[in-house]
Amino acid sequence: MNTPHAMTMHTLLTLSETLNQLKAEGYTEDFNLNGDYLAGQRSAIQLSPDEFVVDQHFRFEGASDPADSAVLYAISSARFNLKGTLVNGYGVSSDEAADCIIRAIREQAS
Repeated sequence: MNTPHAMTMHTLLTLSETLNQLKAEGYTEDFNLNGDYLAGQRSAIQLSPDEFVVDQHFRFEGASDPADSAVLYAISSARFNLKGTLVNGYGVSSDEAADCIIRAIREQAS
């Protein structure tokens, strides 16, 4: 008789938990916005929108404060064999430069 296996489901609830999980998956670079580029803190590489893709994105909403809202992007660059993350606010705390880069990425995918 086959016994059903219990599946363990991991729900990532916080930004820091999700960042830690992505780091474990190899997304080790911390990207920041630098004008029209993503700048790596560890690698000192600057990526233009045509040099990387967004593999995944996660949206986090502050329980009591809308200023705590953020979007986490898991980013990879095949050209530089590099994976990392970019955190951007949205709504009131949105970074206009990040929004421009993300729009450029979406336009390339179309």
